Amino acid sequence: MTELSFDRSNITHIVWDWNGTLLDDNHANLAAVNAVCSTFGREPVEMDHWRTVFRRPLVSCYEELLGRPFADGEWERVEQLYEEGYRHHLPTCELADGVPDVLHTWAGGGGTQSLLSMAGHNHLVPLVTERGLAHHFTRMDGRRFTTEHDSKAEHLFHHLDNQGIDPAQVVLIGDIDDDARAAQEAGAQPILVSSGLMSRDRLVATGAPVVDTPVAAVAALRGA
Repeated sequence: MTELSFDRSNITHIVWDWNGTLLDDNHANLAAVNAVCSTFGREPVEMDHWRTVFRRPLVSCYEELLGRPFADGEWERVEQLYEEGYRHHLPTCELADGVPDVLHTWAGGGGTQSLLSMAGHNHLVPLVTERGLAHHFTRMDGRRFTTEHDSKAEHLFHHLDNQGIDPAQVVLIGDIDDDARAAQEAGAQPILVSSGLMSRDRLVATGAPVVDTPVAAVAALRGA
């Protein structure tokens, strides 16, 4: 059993992340990143390297990756290249191990759950619906607006407020340090899974509990 650093008895609602958490899409992400690298004259990167450097804000992350600041219009080109590359590989992405069973497990114990992603809202909702998962969630939100710091935090505030949910009763389960930061800023609790886009060492450095999979996260919440 994973020991959590908070009282799990208060938790009634999970906010799930999508990419790298419920959806196993690391290979699609890496292929899209390398499409950007190819166009901008950089050698391709390996997954282990990308998991050590990926972060938000994305602009500064990609400037570091490519070794220079962007000129006017170049970031928009990066976004286009990434989107095209990711969508090309998206049909090969499977749900993470244990999904959707883990969603049934949490609901079967009386908990509620919703979905919050930094993927575009109009991209996210049809994808989740096509995968047959939409009915599990009290609300689904992708990125609906831009923020100064390119963080999930402000989106989480809106996500919970629109549902009337007390953040003290919420765990956000995600795969990067920004998920932990967003939960902490909103007054919720984070659990991070090590199967996504950040190395385990970087996740542990946040101080949030770290587990291997979504199944392990829910098992820890249930005290199993």
